[in-house]
Amino acid sequence: MSSNFNSNPSLRHIRFLLGSKSPRRRDLLQMLDIQAEMVNINVEETIDEEMPREKEASYLARKKSMGYTKELSDQILITSDTTVLLENEILNKPSDAEEAIQMLEKLSGKVHTVITGVCLRSADKTVVFDDHTNVRFKSLSEEEVNYYVQTYKPFDKAGAYGIQEWIGLIGVEAIEGCYYNVMGLPTSKLYTEICKFVAID
Repeated sequence: MSSNFNSNPSLRHIRFLLGSKSPRRRDLLQMLDIQAEMVNINVEETIDEEMPREKEASYLARKKSMGYTKELSDQILITSDTTVLLENEILNKPSDAEEAIQMLEKLSGKVHTVITGVCLRSADKTVVFDDHTNVRFKSLSEEEVNYYVQTYKPFDKAGAYGIQEWIGLIGVEAIEGCYYNVMGLPTSKLYTEICKFVAID
């Protein structure tokens, strides 16, 4: 890690790894002028059923990070997990169209919380944090839900929706918190945490 971080806020002098298959997270990093090499990490995304629901995203982000077993030298590994929390129920990625429709029907007309947990890890340091965004959907019609699921097939998205897609454009009435957090990374908080992470004590 370079000691001249403050003179180069684009972070281009640091080698980043992104432990995710998500093109949305890669794109968000690129928007921050952070070029990251995507690496595959395969872990069982199981959690302790007694764990508070709002802690799951951070727990899984750290678990993914620890699942990367290659040595980190001058690199920073970024891993994350996003959960959709509705009235203490976690809505994960839907397995099929029927489940996606059921999730969107639950979200319709209600406020839910999107939580993204992030883990930053280098050879000698690990930091975990999260960010919360409240999202309010209008009451969605059956036709709107069916059209979105059939057209966009949101089976790789927690809560069965992408806020940047059609359903977000027509259905989201209000957001409290970071918009990009709903897409998969809390960009402002992530940038701040990376700045602190690489700072020289």
